[in-house]
Amino acid sequence: MQKPQDLDLVALTEDRDTTHFETGQPIRLLKGQVGTVVMEYDDQAVEVEFANNDGTTFAMETLPCDAVMLLHYELLQTA
Repeated sequence: MQKPQDLDLVALTEDRDTTHFETGQPIRLLKGQVGTVVMEYDDQAVEVEFANNDGTTFAMETLPCDAVMLLHYELLQTA
């Protein structure tokens, strides 16, 4: 499995309770929610920004790599 890197698009593999980035109100991110990796901490975790279509951030989460799925827009060749 390929590890997500900075600026990769990822999707959550499970629902996750968190708080809204600006208001601090409780929100739930649903499985499949798409975000952008903004930092790699180590081989085990990444910081992911979740934003609306207009670019407004609504959540920032530090997630274990196995809690996200890397999204691909081009055909990947496997041996």
